Amino acid sequence: QAYEEARKMDWQKYSEQLAAYKAQLSPAQAAALKEERKKRLAKRRSFRAKREMTVLGKPKRPRSGFNIFVSENFQASEGASPTAKLKQLFDTWQKLSSSQKQPYLQLAEDDKVRYKNEMKSWEAKMVELGRGDLIGSKKQRPKKKTAKTKKAKASSRESKAKSKLKKSEE
Repeated sequence: QAYEEARKMDWQKYSEQLAAYKAQLSPAQAAALKEERKKRLAKRRSFRAKREMTVLGKPKRPRSGFNIFVSENFQASEGASPTAKLKQLFDTWQKLSSSQKQPYLQLAEDDKVRYKNEMKSWEAKMVELGRGDLIGSKKQRPKKKTAKTKKAKASSRESKAKSKLKKSEE
């Protein structure tokens, strides 16, 4: 009972302090706090979504040729820190000829095929489980309309309007 009353008193004190703090904020500061809170919540949601995908067994993304090169040569590379090793490997990768890069790029291509196959089976499994909401849509983003396409659409609208007028006159 005593703890309950202490909690209520503390809560009331906190509410008053919070109201006083919010009252002294400028509109810009309040907007900044609100934006920061939105970002934090979005980040938390993305972490939860990623964890859920991992639990459901979503395949890992395909590795690039450079990624495969680094994983094979990281231990043998020279450098005091991992960052230094990575920089040294990046420079080595840049200096490699395309024929020397070819085996890594071929492995990356094979990994891409593996990923596509695993994704197809995973998506089918998710649909079967009734989790179609997890499957990314295949829709492409609409391209920005250029001036030419706008002019073409405008002229096609005009021609349609003219043809409707002719039909209505007949």
